[in-house]
Amino acid sequence: MISVKQLVIIGEGGHSKVIQDIIRVSNEYEIIAILDDKYKSKSLCRETGITRGPVSCAFKFTQSESFFIIAIGSNQIRKKITSLLKRQNAKFASVIHPTAVISPTVKLGEGIVIMANAVINSDAAIGNHVIINTTSVIEHDNKIADFVHVSPGAILAGDVTVGEGTQVGAGSTIIQGKEVNEWSIIGAGATVINNIPAGVVAVGVPAKIIKEIL
Repeated sequence: MISVKQLVIIGEGGHSKVIQDIIRVSNEYEIIAILDDKYKSKSLCRETGITRGPVSCAFKFTQSESFFIIAIGSNQIRKKITSLLKRQNAKFASVIHPTAVISPTVKLGEGIVIMANAVINSDAAIGNHVIINTTSVIEHDNKIADFVHVSPGAILAGDVTVGEGTQVGAGSTIIQGKEVNEWSIIGAGATVINNIPAGVVAVGVPAKIIKEIL
């Protein structure tokens, strides 16, 4: 009999709703707590057995056998909370939708979320706390650093490198061999045909830098 692991979810917005759906269909984890700062105090729902409370309650679960998933779309906030939990030796779960197609040669970090119908092909490397959103495609030999969010429908062709904390917009395309450096934003529907430096916003077809954000 396969044992079900206990899971604490950080965040209860729209992104969290989708993650909760994945957890329910995967049958690998049991949600025991959902923590979000919209709650001012800790409470237990007797019907569901799920505890709700502010994020500060997370530290009460780090000494148990529970796993954590940070269900927050913001890359900056996800990194900040990860850093706090790591100081308490928290264990992180990865949540993968059963319809995702992942090559056996892919390297996956911890704390990642891979959503429905996403494809990750041969020898790609996915860092820690990365979001690979619905129907996105990560082609062969991609290198996706920590805290990246690849939005729904984005296509990353072969041998693409994406730096830490980058947001790849919905429906965007990065052609083969290109590099998007850390903490940049690729706008929705953009087509990246040149390397993108760190800390900028790039939009359009082809993608052009319109703003610096670092």
